[in-house]
Amino acid sequence: MGPDFSDSLLWYIVFLYSTVCHEGGHAWTALQLGDRTAYQGGQVSLDPLPHIRREPFGMVVVPLLLILMGGGMFGWASAPYDPRWALQYPRRSAIMSLAGPAVNLGLVLLAALVLRVGMEWHVWEEPFYSAPAHLVEAAQGGLVAWFAKLLSIVFSLNLLLAIFNLLPLPTLDGSSLPLLFLPTAMAQRYLAALWNPGARFVGLFLAWQGFRYIFEPIRRLAVQALYMGAG
Repeated sequence: MGPDFSDSLLWYIVFLYSTVCHEGGHAWTALQLGDRTAYQGGQVSLDPLPHIRREPFGMVVVPLLLILMGGGMFGWASAPYDPRWALQYPRRSAIMSLAGPAVNLGLVLLAALVLRVGMEWHVWEEPFYSAPAHLVEAAQGGLVAWFAKLLSIVFSLNLLLAIFNLLPLPTLDGSSLPLLFLPTAMAQRYLAALWNPGARFVGLFLAWQGFRYIFEPIRRLAVQALYMGAG
């Protein structure tokens, strides 16, 4: 197994568990707010199996096929919820939707903290060049270098997942943000519009086309913040 394939496999493992955390965040929050649908489906869990059973193609088949074909990685997952609950409690459904990206941002911050502590303790340092899987340069090889790569991927991939899912477009989680502020009747009409298949298609198309222009400046700022003041 060559180094490129090993790196791709590490990206996939981080993708798998980051996605599980994202969907588990949705499911756990929904349970706390009164919707047991995802709980009954087993999604209130960090065990990947219930999530894979729900989306085997998005979480396993498509990402691994793309890796084997030498392409980029792409995948998806979902947690079920009761639409009647969402219509009855639109603000709760918004909190449930935003919980997934919030978990990814938490993983970004955790990875950033460990990376920064490692720089301060001179376990690794700011590299001559940075890349999504190479945010720090390890002072030595072996497990330390592998852990630096793992943390870099956790930081980069979870930042991507958080920003992509926070785009205010259906069917992405960010589209639920207005539900926090709209009166109930207006929120219910807004939810119905979000569930329209045509709106979902247009939203995903716009997100796919425009995301790179939005994400790259945010990624650069995040990396600059990671290095800020490092000795």
